[in-house]
Amino acid sequence: MQTAGAQQFAPADPVPTMGMCSVAPIQFSSSQLMPPGHVKVESRRTEIVENKVALFSGDVGITSDRATIRADQAQVSDNGRNLIAKGDVTYQDAQLKVDSDSVAINSNDQRLRMKNTRYQLTGFSGQGAANEILLASDEGVRLSDVSFTTCPQGDEDWIIRASEISIEKGTVWGQAKHTRFYVGDVPVFYLPYFAFPVSDQRQTGFLTPVITSSSYTGIDVEQPFYWNIAPNYDMTIAPRVMTNRGVQLKTEFRYLTRNNRGQLNLEYLPSDSDIASSPDRYFYHFEHEGVLSENWLLGVDFNGISDDNYIVDLGSDFYNRADTHLYRSVNLNYYEENLLLSMRIRDFEVIGDHPNTYRALPELQLNYTQPLGSLFEFRFDSELAYFDNTQESAPTATRFHVAPTLAIPYQRQWGELTAEATLLNTYYHQQNTENTPLEEEVNRTLGQARLFGALYFERDTTWISDAMTMTLEPKFQYLYTSYEDQTNIGMYDSTPLLTDTEGLFRGQEFTGLDRISDNNEVTIGVTTRILDETNREQFVLSLGQIFYLDDSQLSEASRSNDRSALAGEVDWRLEQRWYLHSEALVSTDTDKVERSSISLEYRHDAQRFIQLTHRYVRELSGETIDQIGVSASWPIAKNWQWVGRTYRDLERERSIESYVGIEYESCCWAIRVVAQRHLNNRFNALGEQSVDDYDSGIALQFLFKGFGNSGNSRTMLRDGMFGYRQPYTLN
Repeated sequence: MQTAGAQQFAPADPVPTMGMCSVAPIQFSSSQLMPPGHVKVESRRTEIVENKVALFSGDVGITSDRATIRADQAQVSDNGRNLIAKGDVTYQDAQLKVDSDSVAINSNDQRLRMKNTRYQLTGFSGQGAANEILLASDEGVRLSDVSFTTCPQGDEDWIIRASEISIEKGTVWGQAKHTRFYVGDVPVFYLPYFAFPVSDQRQTGFLTPVITSSSYTGIDVEQPFYWNIAPNYDMTIAPRVMTNRGVQLKTEFRYLTRNNRGQLNLEYLPSDSDIASSPDRYFYHFEHEGVLSENWLLGVDFNGISDDNYIVDLGSDFYNRADTHLYRSVNLNYYEENLLLSMRIRDFEVIGDHPNTYRALPELQLNYTQPLGSLFEFRFDSELAYFDNTQESAPTATRFHVAPTLAIPYQRQWGELTAEATLLNTYYHQQNTENTPLEEEVNRTLGQARLFGALYFERDTTWISDAMTMTLEPKFQYLYTSYEDQTNIGMYDSTPLLTDTEGLFRGQEFTGLDRISDNNEVTIGVTTRILDETNREQFVLSLGQIFYLDDSQLSEASRSNDRSALAGEVDWRLEQRWYLHSEALVSTDTDKVERSSISLEYRHDAQRFIQLTHRYVRELSGETIDQIGVSASWPIAKNWQWVGRTYRDLERERSIESYVGIEYESCCWAIRVVAQRHLNNRFNALGEQSVDDYDSGIALQFLFKGFGNSGNSRTMLRDGMFGYRQPYTLN
């Protein structure tokens, strides 16, 4: 049996430890050693006996080219080839630090022997005791009648005892023979052979198993095996046994080269026993980022599943139960200082009974910017795309778009003023247009003019505390876009955009290019900030609204009033530990809130926080969204941590998700139990999603520190449909 160490290509984020650990990894610097062939001896008293034996006593320090020794007394003989040190001996080299009764070194056979020892491994939180330690240049390290743990001395919650532990030269593995594993003073199991890591480097071996249960999977046990193929290649193979469904195999292959990085995930469950037809089920994910050559970048994100309920039934590290599409895209980009060329393929796999999405196969974009003197700037944006649909009867289209822009950008520290004039020309060649209002060929030409201005004012204030700075940043935009009938154009990549304080100034009400709304409007916005003496934001308030000078003639953008909803956003560091983030959209017709979200968080430290959230949407696909949630993490006793989360649907008066976890964490081990209950969102045979069924489950994780990775309370809260996120965006 083997246990693997950390499996990141790069170091993981530091994990807060709930208790104070007395076993800190010791370090060793070779700079304190002597040059090869030299030995330095320091002591209070020295005696030479017949020029054959040298006796040293009183704070003896011996430094060679490999190690340092501290002792009460030492004897050197055979012209320096033999050394015996006694009395409070401390030996340290690049591998370990040892306290012992005595140490004997023979330079002829390059062996070092220590008796009655306590040791610590260099650079690793491991310590123990041994009756004898032997260091040999050809063998490495061998410890007899030895114990090993990553717990503090005198507080060994778990410990390994073995007749012999050896660390061969040039390896990062320790090997133990006749091993007994103890939890407290209770022997848990015996192994005739056991291998364990003695370094934080990535190593091949078993990772910590994950044990869960739910009403859909039954008892669920996953045992990952980590394979360190090479310094820049690795693989994790994880058999997963589910009592209700069978045995699934999950794999992850990762690679990292000088110019490329990526990973491939494959998951396969043969003959799902929980479904009458016993189908084979699978999921795959491939992502790649790479530099092909100078200025050329390649990106790939490709995903697929066997059926609509795969993520709901079996879970996923990349998607959650609320997702409706799996992405498939390939991007090839070329860039220069003033030029960006993007070539991509965009496809989707639809989950459930949702409208099929158009695929861009392919899509090419060219963006060019060129200053014209000191005053003007020329921009040229263009696009060529072909849109296809999985429904053979759906219309398809080839679209070519160009948009030259002449701009006068004027920017200073106190403000900015930008004037732009753009010509928007789009050509469509559409097929499968029979029995539709679409035309085979459409050439749409629109003109657009934009004037944007902003001013930045500052003054000292003492509103929140002394030495504060308040800013006032008013913004103004006039936008005019001509009108052309677009009912003869299909909707290939255009959907209405939601409005917020930033979106008020974008000048477009749709994604994509299939619908470009006619505009004759003025947008006014203002932002104010409170900054402390370090220029850190304590308070930010933004408000904005669009005033329509003419009604839109585009049917998809029709409106019944002369102004948009009032958009607002607030970020407030109420005091050192309190944070507030809120966004709202208030209709000017009814003075009612159309959409809003608010998050209030108290954060004492990394382990202590409480977050209250609420979100509201008056109308979304014919439904009202009114949900409230609470997330919390708090120590309940020494080394004990509690986390919890609950979300409730106020409109339907029911729970959406409940999640609670208890964790005990000491310096050297941890146990974590998580229970949750949530809407399962399964699809029936017609692709319709259930909105009333629940799934419940329990997860158990047991960790020995130093034997793989551990997480913390915040990682537990990120799981589930509504994962924890910090609510504030203050700098």
